[in-house]
Amino acid sequence: MSNKQTTIRILVVLMLVIGVGAITYATLLMTPQAKPMAGNIGAPFTLTNDRGQPITEKALFGHPSLVYFGYTHCPDVCPTTLYDMAGWFKALGPQGDSLKAYFFSVDPERDTPEIMHTYTGNFTDRITGITGDPQEMQKAIKGWRVYAKKVPSPDGGYTMDHTASVLLVDASGNLRGTIAYQEDADVALQKIKNLLQ
Repeated sequence: MSNKQTTIRILVVLMLVIGVGAITYATLLMTPQAKPMAGNIGAPFTLTNDRGQPITEKALFGHPSLVYFGYTHCPDVCPTTLYDMAGWFKALGPQGDSLKAYFFSVDPERDTPEIMHTYTGNFTDRITGITGDPQEMQKAIKGWRVYAKKVPSPDGGYTMDHTASVLLVDASGNLRGTIAYQEDADVALQKIKNLLQ
């Protein structure tokens, strides 16, 4: 192979590399960045926290938050998730001081403020339970686009099917992501650290 052929081959490869690089760069510039879902998620509500005090959607502003919808009679998903939350707070240490957590009841008919306070206190004092008027709770459930449905049981009671993800909410009240049920602890912690930045 002559020097001229080698030079031509090198130039062709170089042009291909430059072309691919330019296309990749242009694609990255045109790809929209992840943005908060402001205005599309959340809704005004007036409910009651686990200390019997009124609480509104304004509680979600001014600090990052973990938001979870569940209920105290939940057999496994809710206690597992609140246990995970307590572990995340412990793992974060002082880095998580500004982080708040809210546990909204999808079963406010049974979940009184006292029951919510005792229940969340079994895991950590960093989680605020939220309950109240069922119609008002429906505003929060629908506003956050959470699935919740009463399912009758054979014994005459009922359980609740519900969304099992933890919502990651920034200091402006915008949804920034989710943590799936039983997501890898390291992945969950990194998502929370990203929220705290």
